[in-house]
Amino acid sequence: MTKSLVVLGDPAITTTPDHPRGAMLRAYDKQTGNQVGAVWMPAPQSGSPMTYMGQDGQQYIVVSISGGNYSGEYLAFALPASEVKPTTQP
Repeated sequence: MTKSLVVLGDPAITTTPDHPRGAMLRAYDKQTGNQVGAVWMPAPQSGSPMTYMGQDGQQYIVVSISGGNYSGEYLAFALPASEVKPTTQP
């Protein structure tokens, strides 16, 4: 979760017209529940998403994926700059 998003992966393998077997990672607006983004992954999410702030001030979400014949790996996605809320120090 971020201040305004809930991010989660589809639990099942799916296909889309543009991609082979895989799963989607989706982002939902916390206030409205509307889906605001989705990216294709080559396998379903197999662990909890993690988030971190890079030294460049960019926020990232890392997801572990695996399933079936697909060996596990981590994928990292950068959040749009509009989602990153800088804080000020006193």
